[in-house]
Amino acid sequence: MSLFWRIFALNAVVLGAATALLLWAPVTVSVPVLLTEAIILLAGLVVMLIANAALLRIGLAPLDRLTKLMTTVDLLRPGQRLPEHGRGGIAELIRTFNAMLERLEHERAASSARVLLAQEAERRRIAQELHDEVGQSMTAILLVLKRAADEADESLRGELHQAQEITRDSLDEVRRLVRRLRPGVLEDLGLVSALTSLTTEFATHTGLRVLRHFDAGLPALDQQTELVLYRVAQEALTNAARHAEAGQVEVSLRHSDGTVVLAVADDGRGTGVAREGSGIRGMRERALLIGATLDIASQPQAGTQVRLAVPVPRKQP
Repeated sequence: MSLFWRIFALNAVVLGAATALLLWAPVTVSVPVLLTEAIILLAGLVVMLIANAALLRIGLAPLDRLTKLMTTVDLLRPGQRLPEHGRGGIAELIRTFNAMLERLEHERAASSARVLLAQEAERRRIAQELHDEVGQSMTAILLVLKRAADEADESLRGELHQAQEITRDSLDEVRRLVRRLRPGVLEDLGLVSALTSLTTEFATHTGLRVLRHFDAGLPALDQQTELVLYRVAQEALTNAARHAEAGQVEVSLRHSDGTVVLAVADDGRGTGVAREGSGIRGMRERALLIGATLDIASQPQAGTQVRLAVPVPRKQP
């Protein structure tokens, strides 16, 4: 039944009931209308309007749910659907909307995958250029400064040594940027070693205490999944250093019930509601790329926890 005929039927029921009451109830209307008769008619009108409103509320409730979902749906949180009850125009509308959501989620996942893969390729290219061009040039500058310092007068030697230290610090910073852009440890030694290196460097540069809990015997993961886990941990640590005002961060990687769970929790100020900035949106896009679930919990004065649950495909016997 279409929406038009559904509303028509509801109104017909109410009007038919009112007509039946007028036909068979001992109620008459005098001319002029008596006060008691006016009160009875007004009471009947109120009852009819209330009944009509209640029936319409029940009949149009699926549209209210659909409207609410339309205003809150987020393609980075897939799986939001309305139950498809009954048949007719409203049920068909809900089915169409659910199908549209599924199609948009697939298209968003595909476009995000292309963007993230292009982003990683660009990061590798920039890291390679920094390593080959800037790094080698600064190394050559260090050698020239050392030779000049060895041959310079005592009055200039101190300034040349200072220039060496500045250049050496800059070279270390370039190498750190290269490691952030292209985690070679991840490709060479695996996820646990890469996370250990990441957290060690993070603690050194920020002064925060970092606790690590990595399960032994983690299942083998494909390269893309390991990269997503690494990038989410990297972004979560960056957010903790920039915004949380924390003193300690705990990073854990555990495996249970066919799921690998990465958790990054700090003891900072929290917000009560995690702000969806570009960093968090980027983490959600990465989670969507591998079919993982990202949950962020933030409590005032109790810190923030980022939790990424990655399903591990079972091996075929």
